[in-house]
Amino acid sequence: MTRQTFFYLLILLVFSSCSIDSEISSLKISPVLIDSNINIRAIEIKNNKVYSATSNGSILYFDIDKSDVITEINYEIENDSIVPNFRSLAVTEKDVFAMSIGNPALLYKNGNVVYKETHPQVFYDSIEFWNDNEGIAVGDYTDNCISVIITRDGGESWNKLDCSVFSDVKDSEGFFAASDTNISIIDNYTWIASGGINSRVYFSKDKGRSWQIFSTPILQGESTTGIFSIDFYDKNNGYAIGGDYTKPDIDSLNKIITRDGGKTWKTIANNNNPGYRSCVQYFPNSNGKKLLAVGFNGIDYSYDSGHSWKHFSDDGYYTVRFLNDTVAYAAGNGKISRLIFK
Repeated sequence: MTRQTFFYLLILLVFSSCSIDSEISSLKISPVLIDSNINIRAIEIKNNKVYSATSNGSILYFDIDKSDVITEINYEIENDSIVPNFRSLAVTEKDVFAMSIGNPALLYKNGNVVYKETHPQVFYDSIEFWNDNEGIAVGDYTDNCISVIITRDGGESWNKLDCSVFSDVKDSEGFFAASDTNISIIDNYTWIASGGINSRVYFSKDKGRSWQIFSTPILQGESTTGIFSIDFYDKNNGYAIGGDYTKPDIDSLNKIITRDGGKTWKTIANNNNPGYRSCVQYFPNSNGKKLLAVGFNGIDYSYDSGHSWKHFSDDGYYTVRFLNDTVAYAAGNGKISRLIFK
């Protein structure tokens, strides 16, 4: 290696390190969609498009380069008296999936119903895909078990897991449909965060064929408490956030971290803002150091893997997804905004 080549490699290494480690000092919020008639808790970004599913039954998308043009995806009407309240959304290379809460549960693929479940307690909270063919959705406790459905054929058919694959399921356990982020997937690994009186993490290393359940120290014990959002940066490092949405200022025991793939968790940043938040996401390309949390009372950022937090804005959102390491899109009550970090 010549001295000149070594010099250029050293410069490249320094600048690459700076791009990862440089702290964010400002946030610019640019509204993209404002509509007081809708409530958005499910948003995804795929192939330069931002998709959202709303409380009034709309499935929308826009191109990032043409955000002023909003397109609505039409779907079959199951019943004229039922307006789907969508809180779960997944987008693969070719397909868009949206799932409603409540009874009946309706799962749409490109506008067609591919799964329907009728039960007085049915309530699906989140959906995610491992790849274009295999996906998973999770819902609350019915018939003595949590509800988990899986597809292996691109979403054409869905099968509910028998409760025998789980151990120690608790009837007080549920999930929150707050931000469509209580499922996190890294390759074949899957983590599902439960909440309520018991708040635990369900883990599968084989795309939902077998499961382990791990306890957490997060605030729990009431139906309004527990983990509301979970995200993993890699197979070892994960973060979860929540608390009590009826007491959003409580900032102790509402943030937890794992370094061993979810087997053990510890509370972090106790007595340090933020309090209750409905969504947490790692910044891409941040070595697991940068985190963003949003909730109905603000946006917060961590530079040190969630040990401390900086409050960026009082602007409220329910959920957020990253386009890249400097741009994200957040959705909330009547709005979608572009977040630009500098």
